[in-house]
Amino acid sequence: MRAVTYTEGARIDAPDALLDTTFPDPVPVGRDLLVRVQAVSVNPIDTKVRQGAYKQGCEPKVLGWDAAGTVVSVGPEAHLFKPGDAVFYAGALDRPGSNAAFQCVDERLVGAKPANLDFAAAAALPLTALTAWEMLFDRLDVATPVPGAAPAILIVGGAGGVGSIAIQLARQLTDLIVIATASRPETAQWCRDLGAHHVIDHAKPLATEVAVLGLPGAPGFVFATTQTGAHLPQIIELLAPQGRLGPIDDPETLDVMPLKPKSLSLHWELMFTRSLFQTSDMERQHAILTEIARLIDAGRLRTTLSETFGPINAANLARAHALIESGKARGKVVLAGFSD
Repeated sequence: MRAVTYTEGARIDAPDALLDTTFPDPVPVGRDLLVRVQAVSVNPIDTKVRQGAYKQGCEPKVLGWDAAGTVVSVGPEAHLFKPGDAVFYAGALDRPGSNAAFQCVDERLVGAKPANLDFAAAAALPLTALTAWEMLFDRLDVATPVPGAAPAILIVGGAGGVGSIAIQLARQLTDLIVIATASRPETAQWCRDLGAHHVIDHAKPLATEVAVLGLPGAPGFVFATTQTGAHLPQIIELLAPQGRLGPIDDPETLDVMPLKPKSLSLHWELMFTRSLFQTSDMERQHAILTEIARLIDAGRLRTTLSETFGPINAANLARAHALIESGKARGKVVLAGFSD
């Protein structure tokens, strides 16, 4: 099969950072599905693994944790899908990724592709939708109010891939006032189009920006998708006592002691935890993706695809990595099909 491999620690402009290559087709075992990959999207985790922040620990070394495709065959214990099914998924951090013509993925991490989306639009969704859903409902537990707080959530980095779907989920599935941050006119409008009630500028002091909105109290929740360390003092100031903070990024250090006076709680989210540790509720990701597909097909959510970079190959993936690393990406960048 065709695939794109990476050199760990390489700068994206290095000639061997990403390479087109070939491997034997993988063979499904256990509850695996063998999927013919038809579209992928690129996330910050791809760049972090390439740079060496996370050790993939598998061979071949293939990035990619967002895909949509068609089931070719199934392992002996698989029962949720059959050959010919169209699926979408993020997969597991400790197995070869989706930048390959074929990929084995545990069916418990897979959902049926939304019928109303093509493969490219569907590939934009799994990792970010799972991350946003798990943070909102499994970690921050936004359905349980913070006593005395305004029913509001601040989503830092609203125009990014995770922020883009988190805005939609919070608006569609909760009664929270949704506040997003964005620093450019086009990204601010993107957040409004996705359903944010308010958009504030994260280049300015967040507590001041929130204060002028006239909310009925301090927000009870903050979902920090980026720059948590830099924004932490402002987040602590703007959160209501007993409020909940959920970060997903990787600050080099994070001093949590200032959270104590307000009894603020910290809720980490890593979408790969369930698969890395083979948790007993691993199949919840199948259930979440099933619900995401239902909401898409009902017209309540939309894809966050913003740009298509052509077929899946090393050169186009390098362009996508460079855009992600620039911090200027809006929504999701997708690649579809393999070039001959």
